[in-house]
Amino acid sequence: MSGIKTSRRDLLKGGAVAVVTAGAAGPALARQEGAGAAGGSTPAVTSETLQCAESLFDISYTDAEREMVVAEIDGWIDRMTRQRAHAKPNTLSPATVFDPRLRSRTYRDPESRVTPSADAAGPLPSDPAEIAFAPVWKQGQWLRSGALTSRRLTDIYLDRIAAHGARLECFVTVTPEIARAQADAADRELAAGEDRGPLHGIPYGMKDIIDVAGVRATWGATPFQDRVAEIDATATTKLREAGAVLLGKTTNGAIAYGDRWFGGITRNPWNLEEGSSGSSAGSASATAAGLVAFGIGTETLGSIVSPSNRCGTTGLRPTFGRVSRHGAMALCWSLDKIGPICRSVEDTGYVLAALNGYDAADAGSLGMGLEIDAGRSVAGMRVGYNPAWFDAGTDADRAALEAARDAGVELVEIELPALPYDGLFAVVEAESAAAFEHLTLSGEDDSLVWQDPAAWPNTWRRARFISAVDLINVDRFRREVMEMMDGVMDGLDAMIGPNFANALLVITNYTGHPQLAFKSGYNQVPTRSIFGDPVSENAATHRVPQTTSLWAPLFEEGNLVALGRELERRLAVADDHPPAFR
Repeated sequence: MSGIKTSRRDLLKGGAVAVVTAGAAGPALARQEGAGAAGGSTPAVTSETLQCAESLFDISYTDAEREMVVAEIDGWIDRMTRQRAHAKPNTLSPATVFDPRLRSRTYRDPESRVTPSADAAGPLPSDPAEIAFAPVWKQGQWLRSGALTSRRLTDIYLDRIAAHGARLECFVTVTPEIARAQADAADRELAAGEDRGPLHGIPYGMKDIIDVAGVRATWGATPFQDRVAEIDATATTKLREAGAVLLGKTTNGAIAYGDRWFGGITRNPWNLEEGSSGSSAGSASATAAGLVAFGIGTETLGSIVSPSNRCGTTGLRPTFGRVSRHGAMALCWSLDKIGPICRSVEDTGYVLAALNGYDAADAGSLGMGLEIDAGRSVAGMRVGYNPAWFDAGTDADRAALEAARDAGVELVEIELPALPYDGLFAVVEAESAAAFEHLTLSGEDDSLVWQDPAAWPNTWRRARFISAVDLINVDRFRREVMEMMDGVMDGLDAMIGPNFANALLVITNYTGHPQLAFKSGYNQVPTRSIFGDPVSENAATHRVPQTTSLWAPLFEEGNLVALGRELERRLAVADDHPPAFR
């Protein structure tokens, strides 16, 4: 095994976990404009000030060099102070836009189409819970056969939200009026022969950082808990056009980090004593507990993959730029992504197809076709892996690898170079600190419920000391990592490994490659913290699920759906659901 091993704990403490665009200019910035602790002016910068600051950046100047810097420093400080005072709403993206594509590479741009598997749903169950836990592809067949109506399915989910939502703390806002109106419209259209596609009549939960006009979008954070969206996000519009039914807004950790929000801690349905991880905490929890047919998540650095791993859902983080983020909270413009959280791999393909498409309102949007064939053969696929990843993994990870081997794929051993991947964290720290600068400088960051060295408030304060020179050089290193991954992926259809193996979750978020986390098995473990550590010694253990991951070349999510579905079929664990909610 080469490279660095980045654990879930390292990932959360080193950067952030999360995604994605709307907002207003921040309040008055009480900590800026030269205001000292007692309201006076900031002391003048001297050579001694610079000498003390040099240790922050691991540099050393001579006395003469410091004097020259001091001679020009006042003008620089004035320019930056005036720049801070200029209002910059969350919707304003940087002029420099990340593009995962390399100019040396040509990318396939297929015609967009979705081909379902040939599997039959079978008869409609009599038990409402069985209907609720059924995957979208089964529910769609029942809707089209007339065995089930969208209104009945919607009422099943609304009843389950009323019964279990508070216990899981997974919804910020439930929208029963919207849901029933959309369900009734879907039933009328389907009865008239108007079929909008696989999501027509299917109820879902929308992560609370994505806007629905007229509905609260709180971003999980105390300063925004009364915020009401003025517009529909592009993702909201696309799902409505696909005929999906909005059940409400699911929780996310404050400002898209973790599972703590202003109203509580979103729970893992398999063990209510622990959080569901984050930041797409509510979408994963509600999907796993059968409170929605699917959820919409976002990811900057693990926010779809991590809660899917904790709750046993299936999460698909798409290629950067494939899904528009317009109307969703911006956390990190060069990393934010929107994707589906489901109970089956095939379902993720349906949801991603509905979300796919270019949007001029998102500066990072890319127009690329999406070809999903859920039932295509995977025999002969070239799948990269490293044996050391699985030696350090779990029995479930190893079972997933054996399932791939048994499916007839060609397993190709690969190696990743040992590079300082953890330096990439500077990007998410700096971009998120810029996006929420007004919270830091106004002191409103103190109102966020999670106050810890690893939490956002401290991360953003620390980010003020990231050197601009270092940040640009990290960005140059990011391109090196993009070129490295392009070489590793050359000739491969996919890669397989534990979710956090060899820093792959970090690497592929920064390179923009897609990742699918699919349920692969179960572990018997004690209650865990947000970082995955046991919360106490000698604690009782719980049977909880886990996922294993697949990665694909840029824009080749179709490979992930086909291969993931076949592995899911062979592992036969996807249809097992949390006992307390069955």
